[in-house]
Amino acid sequence: MLTAETHHPQDDAALLALFEELALAAGRAIMRHYEAGVRVEEKADASPVTAADRDGEKIILDGLRARLPGLPCVSEEAASAGHLPACGEDDFILVDPLDGTREFINRRADFTVNIALVRKGAPVLGVVHAPARRLLYSGRPGHAFEAHTPDGASLAERHEIAARPLRTPPAIVASRSHSTPETEAFIARHPGAETVSIGSSLKFCILARGEADVYPRFGRTMQWDTAAGDAVLRAAGGRTLTLDGAPLTYGPKGGHGLDAFANPFFIAEGRPA
Repeated sequence: MLTAETHHPQDDAALLALFEELALAAGRAIMRHYEAGVRVEEKADASPVTAADRDGEKIILDGLRARLPGLPCVSEEAASAGHLPACGEDDFILVDPLDGTREFINRRADFTVNIALVRKGAPVLGVVHAPARRLLYSGRPGHAFEAHTPDGASLAERHEIAARPLRTPPAIVASRSHSTPETEAFIARHPGAETVSIGSSLKFCILARGEADVYPRFGRTMQWDTAAGDAVLRAAGGRTLTLDGAPLTYGPKGGHGLDAFANPFFIAEGRPA
């Protein structure tokens, strides 16, 4: 059994396989709600939440506690309820059981299950599962993958993916539900750029599979929103930078409660030319 005390880098493949297993299980539960319809509630910050978020989170957290006892895990719904374990330089896990809740509510397919391992401030392992699209992306250092999930329980046609060298003008991936004036200004600074709108952490995966070049984010995101997709992108040869050009880092950064896990604005991009 992997624990916080016994984990070593050579365990990365096994740990990633566990994340894939739990993401698939959560995805099956979420799809049952997707097909049946759900009642939408509102959290304290006015963002939507559904029973699918909670059921997916329970599956993932129960699995992590059983297989990785003692490894801190920060998960969106638990964090919103005030459960924030201590974590810092040591390994910890970030979970968003249903990223793209608005897409889910509106019955669009761009919602994902996100699980990531952070090591020394960097997202080194990540799984992004898009159950309605029957796709799963995963990454560990030097290896990024895309796989189909035809039955929601197993992976098929797994193959490695890689970010492409940055092109001019770039293909820009933008948020479907969270556009801002700063994002529009960024796009305007790249005349001739193709733009693609998509929801959730799939934006990182579009870069990781070499189908776009840049994802600018000038709006509030939380670390659990981005860590898994960021891990896949970095594994594929891309990078995510803050506006001052430094790598985006993870872990509590001051502030209180949830604000300690808020990201600064960032720009994710494919392989440097």
